[in-house]
Amino acid sequence: MNKITKIIGISFAIFFLVGLATTLTKSMMITFWDVLPVYILMAIAIFMMLYESFFDKK
Repeated sequence: MNKITKIIGISFAIFFLVGLATTLTKSMMITFWDVLPVYILMAIAIFMMLYESFFDKK
């Protein structure tokens, strides 16, 4: 049950972050290079969530 709750919570967070980043790229005035730092920070945040939830065994 605990692992299912983690998966659901992380999937909601990932969907939110990906939706936020794709919303930024829909604007005509914002280019890919402007949104690249957002993608990098989003990838780091997703990796940290997954690592802390499943791989960190302290």
